[in-house]
Amino acid sequence: MSETEAIASSTLTKIPVHVAIIMDGNGRWAAARGLPRLAGHRAGTENLRTIIRACVEFNVKVLTIYAFSTENWGRPSEEVEGLMMILEDVIDRELDELHQEGVQLHHIGHLDRLPERLQEKVKRAVELTRNNDRLILNIAWNYGGRDEIVCAIRSIVKDGIPPEEINDELVSRYLFTAGIPDPDLIIRTSGEMRISNFLIWQSAYAEWYITQTLWPDFNREEFFKALQEYSQRERRFGKLSDQVCC
Repeated sequence: MSETEAIASSTLTKIPVHVAIIMDGNGRWAAARGLPRLAGHRAGTENLRTIIRACVEFNVKVLTIYAFSTENWGRPSEEVEGLMMILEDVIDRELDELHQEGVQLHHIGHLDRLPERLQEKVKRAVELTRNNDRLILNIAWNYGGRDEIVCAIRSIVKDGIPPEEINDELVSRYLFTAGIPDPDLIIRTSGEMRISNFLIWQSAYAEWYITQTLWPDFNREEFFKALQEYSQRERRFGKLSDQVCC
């Protein structure tokens, strides 16, 4: 970190432990340049490296990215197939470096609709990096917040948990993100003002940051702006200011 970067990061009075990002705007980024939508998705994938490095630089411990939702299967088949190819290419090209940099990869969502070869590559990436602790990177692929809650309920019923024993803590243990703290900050690029079925349970008290910047253009400086905004927020969790500990 340069002296300038060190001074900049020192202005952050609070650092979120867990940042989640809805990476929106790839298609519009491509359209503005007369490119096919998949070119925008590839540019967005390339940009992820920048944000991973920024998370490490600013001491963010968990990053969750919304890469492919359960609703995205409804997109044109050529786009869905292209996104699968991009995921496979990223694993092939980036896994070793991410592992060397101490990034622990998690998949949240379902693998069953992915091609079998891709499923195996995702499992291998998770297994290879499971002991890394510099940054946890949750990749939400074939993920939906409602689906996650339904799956949790089914598992609770299957395990025969008595109704009187079901509480917030127990439900959290049955989610895809079990053992990972809820997001402190959720960033949505491209200016859209929707939750889009993302981390519905976990985002109950998250701070939101909406930016007009399209995801491929959301660089280190834009990420730092989001962290600055977060550091100025007062998180009361339903209490009064004087009840919240610093």
